[in-house]
Amino acid sequence: MTTRKDIEQVLWNACDSFRGKIDSSRYKDYILSMLFVKYLSDVSKERREEYVKQYDGDIRRVERAMSRERFAMDEQSTFDFLYANRNDAEIGQKINVALNHIEEHNSGKLRNVFRAIDFNSQVDFGDPKEKNATLRNLLEDFNALDLRPSQLGSSDIIGDAYEYMIAMFASDAGKKGGEFFTPSQVSELVVSLVHPQENDRIYDPTCGSGGLLLKAYKKVHSGKAAIYGQEKNQQTWALCTMNMFLHSVDDARIWQGDTLSNPQNIESDALMKFQVVVSNPPFSLDKWDSGFLSEAELDSKGKKKMSAELDPYHRFDWGVPPTSKGDYAFVLHMLSSLDAENGRMAVVLPHGVLFRGASEGKIRRQLVEMNLLDAVIGLPANLFYGTGIPACILVFKKNRARRDVLFIDASGDGNFEKGKNQNILRDSDIARIVSTYEARKTVDKYSHVASFDEIKENDFNLNIPRYVDTFEEEELVDIDEVKQNIANIEAELAQVQAQMAKYLEELGL
Repeated sequence: MTTRKDIEQVLWNACDSFRGKIDSSRYKDYILSMLFVKYLSDVSKERREEYVKQYDGDIRRVERAMSRERFAMDEQSTFDFLYANRNDAEIGQKINVALNHIEEHNSGKLRNVFRAIDFNSQVDFGDPKEKNATLRNLLEDFNALDLRPSQLGSSDIIGDAYEYMIAMFASDAGKKGGEFFTPSQVSELVVSLVHPQENDRIYDPTCGSGGLLLKAYKKVHSGKAAIYGQEKNQQTWALCTMNMFLHSVDDARIWQGDTLSNPQNIESDALMKFQVVVSNPPFSLDKWDSGFLSEAELDSKGKKKMSAELDPYHRFDWGVPPTSKGDYAFVLHMLSSLDAENGRMAVVLPHGVLFRGASEGKIRRQLVEMNLLDAVIGLPANLFYGTGIPACILVFKKNRARRDVLFIDASGDGNFEKGKNQNILRDSDIARIVSTYEARKTVDKYSHVASFDEIKENDFNLNIPRYVDTFEEEELVDIDEVKQNIANIEAELAQVQAQMAKYLEELGL
């Protein structure tokens, strides 16, 4: 049987073919694409063998049965074909052709999934000799894997291994890693706060490689939920599409493009509405409005400036965020996409959204006044790839019955595990946050339920220390005891000095 550990080991060994030649943020695409091809090939091969046996070698019936499978592959698209040609001088081009065939034969599910990758790239692989050696090693590494369903202990193994490798690449990629991956424990916390239910529409407008969406989908044990996402980066979009496919979420709709200037969640010329929205958008995205400015008029200084009128979906009628900070632009898009009756939303953001002024302050005030903000949760520092700054989770709900806001400060020592490179939220830490959120209770030095009037008195500043007092009083010092300790030390020191003087006298010094 092939275990997840077996898969991970082969994948990590395959990375050795690239290390020192290509940055990991690039070679992850080659490794994960080859894993995808190997999986498709092994599944297709086993199904064909089963049909040949079932229909006594009747090729017509075999082909008819194969046409009803989840995906189709011709002979020159299979991993076995590529492996047999691993010494071919044009192996890079053969791999590209195979990937193109897979797209063509599965255009409904895998259209354009390989378009951002080129196994014949001279830029990435160098001269033909070096390129061919690297690709030969890669094919030989993957040939050791048996990914036939009958050899996998669980249907989740291949998908879990894929996500594991995405996490490993994110860790290795540093700052770039945060662009396509949210740490698993943070994803678990976010989706636990919004309680995905059967028949919900679940949406992530900045979905990266899809981890948050998959976490939310798995919370719906019946699997009856509709998954939607959008991702700007073409390569990351491809990772997400493959990730969904490997987890058998075949009907997920993952769009490619800029969510803010070109949202794809359109239905009857309006934004689609979702019961659940989860997201970890890029922190304080600079020039988020650049996609709108082609339609903007020049101001008195000869510059183009974003205005609410430029957005046909009226997402910024409550205010236009500053061009250098896109946090509230994403929040307003998500709120505009949230179901009016039962919408729940949790978004990871930098702490600046809680207290920055100007247009952000005006937007924040309206979010509270419109009774949309349900909770503010402060997280420990150094949880995310690419940044050590602490973040927070804002939880929003439509159609709220109550007017208060729950504040939780989960950033202090004891609320997380300190790691060498990154801090970690443990299961117990996540459980404490979720249970406190659900109970909506005030816990000394941990949480506080703030009334609307209390927030208003703070001028709608949501900085957590204004509501949750985590100050630890220092223990009172007994001055008399300190004086007595000093006297004892001085007496002991005098005794030692006397003994030393006597010793030196005996030595005649």
